[in-house]
Amino acid sequence: MTRASLDKQPHEVAAMFDDVAAKYDLTNDVLSLGQARLWRKAVARAVDARPGEKVLDLAAGTGTSSLPFTMAGAYVVPCDFSVGMLREGKKRNPWMPLTAGDATRLPFADGVFDAVTISFGLRNVQDTGAALREMLRVTRPGGRVVICEFSTPTWAPFRTVYSEYLMRALPPVARAVSSSPDAYVYLAESIRAWPRQPELAALLQEAGWSKVAWRDLTGGVVALHRGTKPSE
Repeated sequence: MTRASLDKQPHEVAAMFDDVAAKYDLTNDVLSLGQARLWRKAVARAVDARPGEKVLDLAAGTGTSSLPFTMAGAYVVPCDFSVGMLREGKKRNPWMPLTAGDATRLPFADGVFDAVTISFGLRNVQDTGAALREMLRVTRPGGRVVICEFSTPTWAPFRTVYSEYLMRALPPVARAVSSSPDAYVYLAESIRAWPRQPELAALLQEAGWSKVAWRDLTGGVVALHRGTKPSE
């Protein structure tokens, strides 16, 4: 079993996701109690991909998160640094332009995408600020970013229950349904260590994004952050 540590060494995180690739989407549906699909729909609405637009989907894994954008008529590049996840995605959707890449050193030219999005992946990047600056670099002026990430529940009693679920219930459930349950212990720990909503908004602004705002989903279990690249 592979388990990444919270210093998020890229090779550790990539190896961990390689291990869970085959059952990753199924496990997420079970552990999120079916909410993962609703969160994906919220991301698709926020990105609002249009025919002919170019969308970069970071931490795309098997490419499941990219499908709504292709259905909207956009040209989507699913990008991930886990080769195992990309291989699994290629089996399912061989037509997708799945691309290996590190979010802190993206293999794309400046200003080529109308929108950049990342769902449940920014938390696993070693340098959050560097990733946000790279997203800005590859986005055209006036383009947009949408980040969907686990966050902090806003209602204190629920926050306590949620924290207990993460650390007590999630690992045994993961053992039952996942090919690598240790990966989900890291998942729980990384969620608890992640910045709260206003802190992530501040990081976006520091990276150069404007019009930064967020919306809580499922009571703040997940937050949807948005920003715009300033026009030149």
